[in-house]
Amino acid sequence: MSDSEGHSNAKRTSPAPKFITLDEAAAMKTGTRVTFVPGIPAVYAEALKNICYVKGVPLIRVSHPHMGIDKATGNDRQARLYELTSQTGLPTMFHDEERPRNVWSEQLALAERIGAVGSPSLIPNEIELRADVFGLCSVILGEDGMVWNMRILIDTPLGRKYGYSEEASAAAPDKVAAVVSLVDRRLEEQEQRGRRYLFGNAITAADIYWATMSITVLPPPLSIMPRTRQNERTMEYFAQNSKIPVIAQALSPRIEDHQRYILTTYCETPAVLGGDPL
Repeated sequence: MSDSEGHSNAKRTSPAPKFITLDEAAAMKTGTRVTFVPGIPAVYAEALKNICYVKGVPLIRVSHPHMGIDKATGNDRQARLYELTSQTGLPTMFHDEERPRNVWSEQLALAERIGAVGSPSLIPNEIELRADVFGLCSVILGEDGMVWNMRILIDTPLGRKYGYSEEASAAAPDKVAAVVSLVDRRLEEQEQRGRRYLFGNAITAADIYWATMSITVLPPPLSIMPRTRQNERTMEYFAQNSKIPVIAQALSPRIEDHQRYILTTYCETPAVLGGDPL
């Protein structure tokens, strides 16, 4: 779809989403089920939600079990998830009776395959352009990429899961900023061609993934990302990231304009999170 054709999102007040249990999701034989934490814009889950929204794939939301030990039972809260999927990552994607998927590239491939007729193609057919799209997505989403390094900026249980150390944390801001700068240069090159997207003249998965993941260093307004009791501290943390000097220097009006354009034009805004609105 070209820039001139546009793509209008459904800006409406959506009812609070329903979340089913992990066991209910595993027992289902049909439908696309994705795990979320109610009220939290966990960025990989939020990005998959946005990918599926663009592709016209209706989602059944599943409550993702929290990390840690249940104080009442002494059991690992994520033991059942591991039993079902051999991993504990968020989000996990179930579709019909196919194997579960938890890697972003496999989730994207599935969404592209099962997307609605006439929905935008997010994976380019042209092989060099496809390589460019997946290459950029990898430095945003992959190991030692932008989000990975955002998670190890501070010492938290999630940070330790991704290899937090004082040395790794000290190196993380420069790595995050390097990706932001890479995206900014790409947007500048496209701007000179009169294009609003990261690659070519139409939206790709790179636009959706970057616009979503960029909220970790550039929190969007409430009209895009509402606040909930569950996400208030998360959004404060993302705002603090935007003030780290090397990251703040890398952010540009182009980064902000692209984020706002993609999220408000192609994704459901305000984001529907569940949880307890503030």
